[in-house]
Amino acid sequence: MNGSSIKRFGSIPVLLAVLAGGALTGCTSGLPGFGKVEAVQDDVITAGVHSAIRRDPDLKVSDLDVNTYQGIVRLQGFVSSADSVAAAASAARTVNGVKSVRNDLRLK
Repeated sequence: MNGSSIKRFGSIPVLLAVLAGGALTGCTSGLPGFGKVEAVQDDVITAGVHSAIRRDPDLKVSDLDVNTYQGIVRLQGFVSSADSVAAAASAARTVNGVKSVRNDLRLK
């Protein structure tokens, strides 16, 4: 290889690094204030809330809908008692990453 070939190909790793950095930066973009990193975290929180509720034998996960947005958990659906409403919210609050719980559960 001559000197000009080395100079020409020597910039390829730099170019690849710049392109890779741009791609990584793009991974966190999405809706304003709601990037993919946050969406993944919200999915983990939602799964954790489902698990916490399943551990309570008096609560039925099939009757509940759990949604999470930026760490705020929303519980919807129907339960059989006021105690179950409180128990579901309490279980949701035990999950790591939960900032608050919006309890929209209704009695059957």
